[in-house]
Amino acid sequence: MAKIAVAKNALCMKFYDRQKELEALEITRNISFTMSSQMTVVTGRRRIGKTKLILKSCENTPTAYLFVARSNEATLCNQFTQSLRQALGIFVPEGIVAFRDLFAYCMEVGRTHCYNLVLDEFQEFYNINQSVFSEVQDIWDRMKDDTHVNLIVSGSVFTLIHRIFQDYKEPLYGRASSILRLKPFPPSVLKQILRDYNDAYSNDDLLALYMITGGVPKYLEILMERGCVNRDEIIDEVCGENSIFIDEGNVLIMQEMGKQYGTYYSVLAAIANGMSDTTRMSQVTGIGTLGGILQRLEEDYDIIAKQRPIFAKPGSKTVRYEIKDHFMRFWFRYIVKYQSLIQSGQFNRLKEIVRLDYTTYSGRELESYFKDKMCEEQHIAQIGSWWAGPKGNSNDGAQNEIDIVALYYDSNKAFVAEVKRDKRNFHKTAFEEKVNVLRTRHLANYDIETGCLSLLDM
Repeated sequence: MAKIAVAKNALCMKFYDRQKELEALEITRNISFTMSSQMTVVTGRRRIGKTKLILKSCENTPTAYLFVARSNEATLCNQFTQSLRQALGIFVPEGIVAFRDLFAYCMEVGRTHCYNLVLDEFQEFYNINQSVFSEVQDIWDRMKDDTHVNLIVSGSVFTLIHRIFQDYKEPLYGRASSILRLKPFPPSVLKQILRDYNDAYSNDDLLALYMITGGVPKYLEILMERGCVNRDEIIDEVCGENSIFIDEGNVLIMQEMGKQYGTYYSVLAAIANGMSDTTRMSQVTGIGTLGGILQRLEEDYDIIAKQRPIFAKPGSKTVRYEIKDHFMRFWFRYIVKYQSLIQSGQFNRLKEIVRLDYTTYSGRELESYFKDKMCEEQHIAQIGSWWAGPKGNSNDGAQNEIDIVALYYDSNKAFVAEVKRDKRNFHKTAFEEKVNVLRTRHLANYDIETGCLSLLDM
């Protein structure tokens, strides 16, 4: 009954966080309305809350919102014409079939009106008419100084938005006054959301929410509005038969990588299942040379990251790869790995597997949680993990490995910790031996605070 009550009362999740982004958008809008037109780009992964942020920032000011659907240009222009009339109460002539003409008209309106013009999923013009980008650039350059349009452009496909606005070869390079890249909510906001929907939540509930959603706003909204406010309810919803989460990973990958994603898919699956070095990845995937693939996944698609021991040199070959996105890590580990269960409708078996593996998997995510929590507190200059063998590298026998090493700003203080779900599993003597090795090699001049972080410390 409690779950149903929560779901009924949570018709729409309220707006959380994003104060810095709202302030930045307000500053830009004020410049647009009082001085000259400004262009802002808002980007971030699918479901990160771009549209909601933009519309929140535009509240109580004249706004025309135009969604660039994958359609033909003439049809889009007809839809945009109707939207502009309704939103701004202005005359827009019939028969505009080219976006360049409609955009020029929008800028002309800005000579006498101050308003927000939102172009959502702007990168879709790549599939409609790529000349739009150079046409927009020409019109913008000629008219921006004499108009008052607060142009906000958004897009979910990182690779395309990055190319459109940050590749110097592209016509719109350098035109944006600012580029806001939205990140998932930090741990403090997850706590606030969970508290609003379940003030009796446990730290394990919080860890499950962090582990599966990674702080992605839409995922949080879906779970909260369905009354999934504890660990078991979250797992049931995400792994359920009608769950949007089942196919979400495929949508994200196809959106970014298009039809030729098979090789990347297999590499990501290997990383998600613990094959974090290139040797093991090659063995599992059968791909001999991974350098170019990993580079594109990291630099072009921004989906993986290199992990080196803290204090390692930037070019060090001591590298582990990980999937940056928490949801995608979970999705590859369970949804992809157990696709046969999904295809045969054995969703209860899938939930059972996730629950049986939960303690092991969430223990690794707990380390990530504490790193994010400490970074959010903004007094950490550098944070990471450390590992090395007896002779100082990672390939010379048994390793010394420490979960968290954090250096504070403007001091010679360091915090070194091991992470355990249950502190009873912490072996103090063995940990202190590893800390002594770390102190000798890297922290001889530091005042070191040590400890064990567990569920109790979240």
